[in-house]
Amino acid sequence: MTKNDNDIITGKAYVLGDNIDTDIIIPAQYLTLIPGIPEEYKKLGSYALSGLPDNFPRFVEEGRNESEFNVIIAGKNFGCGSSREHAPVCLGAAGVRAVVAESYARIFFRNAVATGELYPLESTQCLCEQFKTGENVQINIQSGQITNLSSGQIFDLKSLGAVAPVIKSGGLFAYAKNEKMI
Repeated sequence: MTKNDNDIITGKAYVLGDNIDTDIIIPAQYLTLIPGIPEEYKKLGSYALSGLPDNFPRFVEEGRNESEFNVIIAGKNFGCGSSREHAPVCLGAAGVRAVVAESYARIFFRNAVATGELYPLESTQCLCEQFKTGENVQINIQSGQITNLSSGQIFDLKSLGAVAPVIKSGGLFAYAKNEKMI
C-alpha cells in the first residue's frame, strides 16, 4: 500500500491565500529534522504551517504531530520561496493528502511529485472564497473535481496528467521501482 493509494480524499479543509512560501510551510529552524528518521518525520508534521501569522487558527494543535485538516485550499503561487523538500514532506507528515491551489511555485510542485507526499492539485479558479476552514470536502482525483460537502458546490480541477501515477506510487523512486526502471 502506498501513501496515496486511493482516488477519493475526504476530510477537512484549511484555507489560505496567495504566496504561501516555504518559510510559512516549515520555518527554517526545523530543517535540521531528517525526514528519513521515523521519529523526526513525525516531529516535522508538528511544525507544518507554524510560520503562519497568529491571526490564523493553529494548523497542528499543540502536543500533536498531525493536523485535523487533510486538505489545504490556497490561492496563487503556493510553495514559493526557497527550494526545500521539507515543505511537502512536513505537510504529508502532518496528514495532508492534497493541496488545491490556483497555481504553484515550480519547485514546490516538483518536490511534491518527487516525494509523493501529497497531491498538488490546481484549481481552474480561485477557491479561497468558496471554502471556509473546517468545512468538509471531497476530492475525486479521477474525475478532477473537488466538492464542498457543506454547500454541495462542485469545482473542476486541472488534470495531473503524467505525474498522477508517480504521486500515487509514493514518489519518483517508488514509481521507478514499480515500473521496473530501477
